[in-house]
Amino acid sequence: MAASRRNLKRARARPSVSERKEIPEKALIMSGFGINSEMETQEALARAGMASDIVHINDLISGRRKLSEYRLLVFPGGFSYGDDTGAGNAYANRVRNNLKDDLLEFLDGDNLVLGICNGFQILANLGLVPAFDKTYARDIALMPNRGGRLECRFVILKPAADNLWTSGIERITCPVAHGEGNFSCSKETLQRIRKQKMIAFTYCREDLSPADGEYPFNPNGSVEDIAGITSSNGKVLGLMPHPERAMEFTNLYDWPLLKERMKRERIPLPAESGNMQVFRNIVAYFQ
Repeated sequence: MAASRRNLKRARARPSVSERKEIPEKALIMSGFGINSEMETQEALARAGMASDIVHINDLISGRRKLSEYRLLVFPGGFSYGDDTGAGNAYANRVRNNLKDDLLEFLDGDNLVLGICNGFQILANLGLVPAFDKTYARDIALMPNRGGRLECRFVILKPAADNLWTSGIERITCPVAHGEGNFSCSKETLQRIRKQKMIAFTYCREDLSPADGEYPFNPNGSVEDIAGITSSNGKVLGLMPHPERAMEFTNLYDWPLLKERMKRERIPLPAESGNMQVFRNIVAYFQ
């Protein structure tokens, strides 16, 4: 628990709505049938200092809204189109078949893309991660969990690389809620991801030692405990756990125990969890 307490010492008090300062850049949070984490994602970004619009994919396809108006593109969690043709596959096909040119133009700019859970699956199907040499081939997959069931639990993550997404993070504690989060790829792809330091977060134990594939620390059987990776240029992040679903200190599964320990050590109780650092890092990039 020592590492957990050190991390909480750096957590911030949550600013009031009137104290929030927003950067001029805006985020587009994708919506559509089966997506269910838009509002949590929007709130996390707002607390970090970035305004956003929740936009249905049909409004982008029709031209009512333009991807070029934004600097951050977020594919949030959910079960898009019921995952009936594979996790994130139908949604990815709608993007590919209708918005490919707009998306490629967005990726060529100094912009960021975040995919969480089902959003990570969408990114994988689109080839936006790992996107070696901007080929956008489908080099990875999020396969069914090794345990054969939906996993809804908290997991501990630690950064595996120093990049814009992981800056200032020692560990974060996030919920997972997925049936297909088992990160899989060829040996050649894994070697290349490792060599280019594209593994962003890995599942670990309470003491930050590797999960080594052991359940429940690694909830799905992902190779090398991979929870999230970036694109080769570092501007796209795919992450299976949900930092936006545990923004508050009191959202953490062990907050009553942490509270008592912090009170005895006379450490002020934080209002927000360390998960907010992921979103603050996005804002810091644009600043």
